[in-house]
Amino acid sequence: MRMYRAALFLLSLSILGAAVANAAPRAQDPQDPQDQQVPQDQYPQGAPAAYQNFTPDQLDNLLAPIALYPDPLLAQVLLAATFPDQIDEATRFLRAGASPDAIDGQPWDVSVKSVAHYPTVLFMMDNRLDWTTSLGQAYVSQSTDVTASIQRLRAMAHNAGTLVSGPQIQVEQQGPYWAIWPVQPQLLYVPVYDPAFVYIGRPGFYGPFLTFGVGYPIGSWLIYDFRWGGPGIYYFGWGGGLPVWAVRSRPFIRINNVYVNNRYNTVVVNRTVVNRTVNVQNLNSYNAVHRNVVYANAGRTAGAAGVPAGHPVNNQVIQRNINTNDARIQDFRGRDTAGPQMRMDGQGRPATPVTATPNAPPRAEARPQVRPAAPPQAEARPQARPAAPPSSAFDVDRRTFDPGQSSQRGQASRGQMSQPAPAPPQRSSPPPASRPSGGGGRKP
Repeated sequence: MRMYRAALFLLSLSILGAAVANAAPRAQDPQDPQDQQVPQDQYPQGAPAAYQNFTPDQLDNLLAPIALYPDPLLAQVLLAATFPDQIDEATRFLRAGASPDAIDGQPWDVSVKSVAHYPTVLFMMDNRLDWTTSLGQAYVSQSTDVTASIQRLRAMAHNAGTLVSGPQIQVEQQGPYWAIWPVQPQLLYVPVYDPAFVYIGRPGFYGPFLTFGVGYPIGSWLIYDFRWGGPGIYYFGWGGGLPVWAVRSRPFIRINNVYVNNRYNTVVVNRTVVNRTVNVQNLNSYNAVHRNVVYANAGRTAGAAGVPAGHPVNNQVIQRNINTNDARIQDFRGRDTAGPQMRMDGQGRPATPVTATPNAPPRAEARPQVRPAAPPQAEARPQARPAAPPSSAFDVDRRTFDPGQSSQRGQASRGQMSQPAPAPPQRSSPPPASRPSGGGGRKP
């Protein structure tokens, strides 16, 4: 009996030891497929992805929409693309009706202020914020590759016969490089074109490949230009050694230290833009020059370098529209930003918050007016249609519908229609005709 109990005790100990061993964490084996499958939800929320360079074809597709911009505007766009958050702020600032004169006082980078003077370009960059971010990342990490792609695209357009000088732009060949300058001394025209046509050309297409909208002013904010074959984007500051186009414009430029300042001698970019993730699916629509190009392994994208495909994309336009707790939802909404009375703080917002005045009378709301019931007629007459009851099936705001009240209205209407029409009132007899001789009453 004792031997049986001892054997049972040893068996219990062995079972308990196996359970403890299974519960303890084991060392992971890299060769074990079970250890290679890490659930996506165990990645840290802010896990960074390593930036991957864009290929030449990818850069051509990204730069194709702007490669034919005049050099001074193109330089501002590339630098401003490294500040996508400020592009978003500037767009909402202008869409709220702010005066262009208020741009210079905003706390944005000088390149963003410059682009803000060309609203169509600014709005385009904001509507394509993933593309803008990728463009900024490419310029920060691959500036030489970016300038090479621009020259490659311009050569393609020139060889296709679509890039030529005209009243709006001047196309100049400087050795192996192509320069594009404004022609008018006071106006800059932004070209509009389809990359699928302008760089390749289409047989049978006889329309203009490049079109231009209204001209925008050339101002002191255009302080950067390209030096092809040299350092690329550089600051010239409207001083000596002006580019050809700036020599024509200089007599019309009003200089101010907001833009013409020695602190811009060193071209500054926002290098932290490479830390932003981009939804690569939004880049597939720019494959007009090179087809069948994918971006899964380029830039800083969700799904690259160990970041799961479900990693949230830092797209502020999307976040502002779907995140009801984002304070930026109310920014510049319903504010009168035009006029000299607007005061801004250091963040580009009104210095005094808009608050309700305690003793101010309530503002009248635009609501449907309820017509008073028509006064009763002096004489009762048969009605072709029963009068509607004074109450409505909708409330005063016309937002909700009361089916019970509507049913009561229908029953009352049917009840009135089922009642017999009232008999017409009897008309009194005409008075008797007068007789020539006084006589008695009417004959029976």
